Amino acid sequence: MLLYSGHKEESAPHTQGFTLIPSKVARNVLVGYESHGSRIFKASFKTKKEGITMNFIQRYAPTNDSNDDIKDKLYERLQSIIEKCPRQHRI
Repeated sequence: MLLYSGHKEESAPHTQGFTLIPSKVARNVLVGYESHGSRIFKASFKTKKEGITMNFIQRYAPTNDSNDDIKDKLYERLQSIIEKCPRQHRI
């Protein structure tokens, strides 16, 4: 299983995005995954504790040389994703 977040167009430059290859154990407890554009990815996993889900959020941050607007939008989007995670879930 390969979970991908990045540009979907074939002609797009391969400058952003990433891939998560979960182990067999992780695949068995994978609840779901979401791609939030080419820079943010969230995967949710069941834990041994009933009712607790662990959310793995990966982000591909722009470099310090990048435009401040790009950086601000990324961190605003990241904050929004975190806020949507139920409090009983772990991040």
